[in-house]
Amino acid sequence: MSLEELPVWLPDWCREHLGSEPVSVLFGMRRISTVAGLRLADGREVVVKTRADEGRAASCVAAQARLAERGFPCPRPLTPVVRVEGLAVHAEACLPGGEMLHGDTPEVAADYAVVFARLMSGLAQVRVAPPLPNPRWVRWDHAGPGLWPPIGFLDDRDQGPVLAEVMDAARRARARLLAAGLPNVLGHADYEAQNLRWHGRELRVVHDWDSLAWQPEAALVGAASGTFANTGPPTLAPVESSAAFLDAYQEARGRSFTTAEHEIAWAASIWPAAHNARWEALHQQDPLCGNALRAQAEERLRRADA
Repeated sequence: MSLEELPVWLPDWCREHLGSEPVSVLFGMRRISTVAGLRLADGREVVVKTRADEGRAASCVAAQARLAERGFPCPRPLTPVVRVEGLAVHAEACLPGGEMLHGDTPEVAADYAVVFARLMSGLAQVRVAPPLPNPRWVRWDHAGPGLWPPIGFLDDRDQGPVLAEVMDAARRARARLLAAGLPNVLGHADYEAQNLRWHGRELRVVHDWDSLAWQPEAALVGAASGTFANTGPPTLAPVESSAAFLDAYQEARGRSFTTAEHEIAWAASIWPAAHNARWEALHQQDPLCGNALRAQAEERLRRADA
């Protein structure tokens, strides 16, 4: 990404909200959000994030700001959310450095779980409006008529390539999740290796606070137990590593899950993988998540009592 590729409104936005204009692009990425690392004329390095405004962004950025104020290692927001041409835009501090922690062994899972417990403990002290609707990969609680949350650009495709095994796993996991009867809490719903940076086994920073969700704690932990090892195209961690993640999380939080919470955690570990397996099938991608889910679904569903 170059300066010429930035939105035409961005230099003026930076001058108005940051007091200086961009002079170079440090990095750029376009996925669900557009993320641009910029060097400003006054020498500061910042990150500007732009995404479609579903009404979630203000709560996500406010929660991120509260955690940063309390010393949690996440980028400090430099502006509130500002709406520009129907988009939600904000700037945050640039925190470069660190490396991804690779691996999906039980030992690595435990490291990630301890950080997730610290993150969830911090968010438990934050009061913001629930960031709804939830991110689509944890939106099993949608009010639409079908199995999947309504997503036009996916729903318009021929669903034939989505394997019946994926549909069955998603359906059974969703039914168990909807029967949870547990209170919702604030949590990070895109807890993947690619969104964290470490110095050795010491955490440097957690990114992607756009992906906060409002779901039961056990469900958020369960989802993270399946996704924590993703460093690129998503897959599903081994069952024994998800189990280690759940055990280490409970130990770090100082309380044990109830039987129902254990079941909800295992059900939630399936839903993001099913969402990703559907995506792979509809986009004719290598079925990394689909294959992992097919191999593990019955054991995870058994543990979920689904």
